[in-house]
Amino acid sequence: MITSFDNFSFLKILAFLKAHRSEFLSGQDMSDILKISRVAVWKDIKKIRSLGYKVESKQNIGYRLIDSSKLPLPWEIKEDLNTEFLGGRIYYFNTIDTTQNLAMKIASKKNENGSVIISKKQTGGRGRMKRKWKSPVGGIWMSVIIHPEFDVTYATLIPIATSLALCIAIEKTLKINTKLKWPNDITLKGKKVAGVLTDASIISNYIESMVLGIGINFKINPNELENSIKKTPNFYGVTTLVKKNESMVPLIRQFLYELEIVLKLINSAQIKKIRNEWTKRSSTIGKNVSIITNDGHIRGRALKIDNDGGLVISRGKKTERVLVGDVKE
Repeated sequence: MITSFDNFSFLKILAFLKAHRSEFLSGQDMSDILKISRVAVWKDIKKIRSLGYKVESKQNIGYRLIDSSKLPLPWEIKEDLNTEFLGGRIYYFNTIDTTQNLAMKIASKKNENGSVIISKKQTGGRGRMKRKWKSPVGGIWMSVIIHPEFDVTYATLIPIATSLALCIAIEKTLKINTKLKWPNDITLKGKKVAGVLTDASIISNYIESMVLGIGINFKINPNELENSIKKTPNFYGVTTLVKKNESMVPLIRQFLYELEIVLKLINSAQIKKIRNEWTKRSSTIGKNVSIITNDGHIRGRALKIDNDGGLVISRGKKTERVLVGDVKE
């Protein structure tokens, strides 16, 4: 595990390399300035390389950083992160069962409000309704902890708001127009590219904490993933956001920024703005849909989402409100 709040020695070396990108820095100079041994410098360079940074070395000259890591490392995310509380503490793992599990364990602690847990891959990822969520290397698998100011009546709106924030972040950073499929899927050309899961600790009418789980197929092999999950109930295809080796960091930073905006809108009861922005990007509203619920199928025309994030559909002369289900369009 690597965090944004532990004092790792290699970060001082990395900072030196970043500050002098156009020139070589000798191991001896870094040793003298940082008051560490040459062996320690070499070990830190080795650690930096293991995290995906490309460091050129020349005998008797020194080291030079030629390319940054593409991984969502805590200090890279925090650099230029323009949020008030989201991302205050960031945990990064190479492998974890699921970021959601760890987040739920620590969510009640006061200093974890806004914390982010990210993993390169998950071995036991899960989606809505206890479904398995495949989480290979190349995706963004993360959980965000919040201690809400709003009451429990808005809890069901959070997946809608979170997926909206992610959709906007994708638009701004990657210039890709994705669609929102009720309740919390993000699609690209009709295939799933991201999803949102929420867990909450609720006491009476008070939300102690919420954990927002976000899974993004950032740069994955869709064919491999489809072959492993195509028999999953309500499968409708998967795709990837990018095909070349790009950094995940700008998207994560922008998502945290957009998420903070929508959370503030909920805190100030500006729900109409969220509904309007979600509806503009929705692939569900205005369509004839079949909704699979625990009680069977409901068919009708999707009219709108309400203030709780419920889907309102027309069934002849009647309307019906659905809070939980899967939409088949």
